[in-house]
Amino acid sequence: MYGERVAGSCCRAGACDTAFGPRFARRSLRRYEKNGLGRIERRMVSAATAAGVAGASVLEIGGGIGKLQAEVLLAGAESGEVVELVGAFEPYAEELARRKGIVDRTRFRVVDLLEAPGEVAEADVVLLNRVVCCSPDGIELTGVAAQLARRTLALSFPRDLAVVRVAVGIQNLAFRLLGRAFRVFVHSPHELVAAATVAGLRLEETGRRGLWEYAVLERAE
Repeated sequence: MYGERVAGSCCRAGACDTAFGPRFARRSLRRYEKNGLGRIERRMVSAATAAGVAGASVLEIGGGIGKLQAEVLLAGAESGEVVELVGAFEPYAEELARRKGIVDRTRFRVVDLLEAPGEVAEADVVLLNRVVCCSPDGIELTGVAAQLARRTLALSFPRDLAVVRVAVGIQNLAFRLLGRAFRVFVHSPHELVAAATVAGLRLEETGRRGLWEYAVLERAE
């Protein structure tokens, strides 16, 4: 289902709209079509599907064009959903779904998950790829995502290193000089994982490459 919007008025959405417009969305689709997933993204999908996903549901929060949930659907999951703050991604997410032959098994919705968490249903696999760094509420968002994960939560985020913080500081300065409200945030990996474990998940796998790292957590039995 495309074109559905929930909780459309949001200060977070306004900042993201300035950074992730149609041009960015179009480039994201073309880059994925040319290069596929990045190495960390491939490892996230591999870990999330390792136990099998036949009949499973998948939710990609802040998923943009929905490339990770598309890969999980192609691995055997039954249904998928992309939840975004930015509506500009929608036509490109639909285009990707059509090209992958999964348009009848996925949908895209504009929802502010922190304002309206009850509007999003639980899923077996929940994905947060380079999303928590886009908000000062990244740790809270991780906790909400963990509560929605019936089985698996996979997330990626910037490494908490001095060089990363310097680079982010320079990037944020550039945004400010350009008059943009969007900012990038480096959150403590320990606090991100802790937000998920409080919701009943346990850490199963971590990895890193370059300036990014990922964590995969499973529902404790």
